[in-house]
Amino acid sequence: MDRFHELNAFIAVVEAGGFSAAARRTGESQSAISKAIGALEKRLGVLLFNRSTRSVTLTDQGQRYYDRTKPLVDEMDEADGELTSSTLDVSGLIRIAASATFGRLHILPLIPELLSLNPGLQVDLVLSDFVRDMVEDRIDLAIRVGPVNDPDAVVKRVATTPLVCVGSRRYFEQHGIPKTPAELVDHNCLLYEGLTESVNWPFTGPEGRFSVSVRGNLSSNSVETIRTGVLAGVGIGLFAKVSLAHELRHPDVITVLDEFISDVRDISLIWPKRRFVPARVRRVTDFFATALPPRI
Repeated sequence: MDRFHELNAFIAVVEAGGFSAAARRTGESQSAISKAIGALEKRLGVLLFNRSTRSVTLTDQGQRYYDRTKPLVDEMDEADGELTSSTLDVSGLIRIAASATFGRLHILPLIPELLSLNPGLQVDLVLSDFVRDMVEDRIDLAIRVGPVNDPDAVVKRVATTPLVCVGSRRYFEQHGIPKTPAELVDHNCLLYEGLTESVNWPFTGPEGRFSVSVRGNLSSNSVETIRTGVLAGVGIGLFAKVSLAHELRHPDVITVLDEFISDVRDISLIWPKRRFVPARVRRVTDFFATALPPRI
């Protein structure tokens, strides 16, 4: 029996929830679907489904097989679609992940233009400071600020953004402005990444790079939380400049220790490493590679 037919029958049963529903979905008979699944299980030497009179569910081996084969079938469908449709048009769903603050400030404003240029696209924008597993969460394209340590991803750096140390005028009127990084030990420093203990902030001086251990009474795994706390006068924060946008032009926001800060953070486009990259992913990647740098 054709292995591709077996695989399509398997995926149809999984997604339809049963053999009869899969038969209706594919237009084949239920016996043909059952025969294909039986041949596939015999060839693999494993049981893919738990069968009962009421339900059909995946076994553990079946779930693993579905997780591995479904993306491959999707890529084959994409390849077929590219050859049978106009190369000028892209369509379908693309799932984009970005950190919450950066996505709100810099990705979301570009979405209308992206959709206007590609009316066949559907965009699912996932905004979270949690670094997503691109394969498990079916992310087509991630846009990240900072280092990327993912051997199973393709990384394209499109821009860099400097770090800035920031506080509000209200805070500095009460506590003074630090003139050197060492003075931060006497200040309330708000810590990103949910760190409740002290953390080292990087600086550069006449003798090279060094770090200062800082601490404070507010930490969070959300850039937005730290940003809001700094603007409210709670303490001092260290940010990638892109996370502040218009706030740096506000008279109540003051940057400090500029002469001691030289670190930058990469802004990168990331997609899963695979042989075939759908046309819509390539199109959206090219769009952000062009549209993002002027905003940074």
